[in-house]
Amino acid sequence: VCLCFRDIPSMDIIVWSELPTGAGLGSSAAYSVCVAAALLAACGAIACPPADGVAPARWTEEELNLINSWAFQGERVIHGNPSGVDNAVGTWGGALRYQSGKITSLKRVPTLRILLTNTKVPRSTKVLVAGVKDKLLKFPAIMNPVLDSINAISQECQSVLEAMPGNPSPEYYPVLEELFDINQHHLNVIGVGHPCLDRLCRVTASHGLHSKLTGAGGGGCGVTLLPPDTSPLAVEAAKRDLCACGFECWETNIGAPGVTLHSPSSLKAEVLRALSMS
Repeated sequence: VCLCFRDIPSMDIIVWSELPTGAGLGSSAAYSVCVAAALLAACGAIACPPADGVAPARWTEEELNLINSWAFQGERVIHGNPSGVDNAVGTWGGALRYQSGKITSLKRVPTLRILLTNTKVPRSTKVLVAGVKDKLLKFPAIMNPVLDSINAISQECQSVLEAMPGNPSPEYYPVLEELFDINQHHLNVIGVGHPCLDRLCRVTASHGLHSKLTGAGGGGCGVTLLPPDTSPLAVEAAKRDLCACGFECWETNIGAPGVTLHSPSSLKAEVLRALSMS
């Protein structure tokens, strides 16, 4: 594609990331999206928007579609047969719904505060997906209803999330917490759980918090919902107990923007140091 635009005989690409790899956080998709955007901009296939201010610059919808299509090819190289949802989230940001190969954006969703915990147990998305497929072929009468129930959980969760911005009632959070619990049990049934993830859920439950695995499972990360009325002491106690298990925790929010172009002045000091040392 680049040969149709501007020739790039060779280049060095410097990558700096805070995302742990193989942990279910879409690090490969984030990498693929950023590399696709950088190369497409370098060869002139997409514009290079000015990013000389503090605010990050965004590409047009058509350009984002092109970035996403090439990022998906990168994901195929890494994972074999990915859904495409990780690179889509990395491209557009926010929240997306994936069903039967179709990806749609959720327009009205609240910002959710979460605790993200890395169990530091490595796993392969490709291997876990293949395991679920094998179990589905072996026990279709058992597995299909479980997958149908997981789909119903997703639909219910979408309905709750889209209702929350217009009516920020605290009653929605117990519903989300119950959906977290049911979903986690189902994910164990289909074979993508792990003893460390079970331990994570038990630890947070002892502090009145609800968790589930994220990504492909089999280790990696778990996500814990932090409702607005969560006691800071409970969060700190949960983090302390999780770290005592050898896990790593971060407090963050769901719903960040997608791929953007940043000016050097907006970059963190450690990123600038990494770039200057390369």
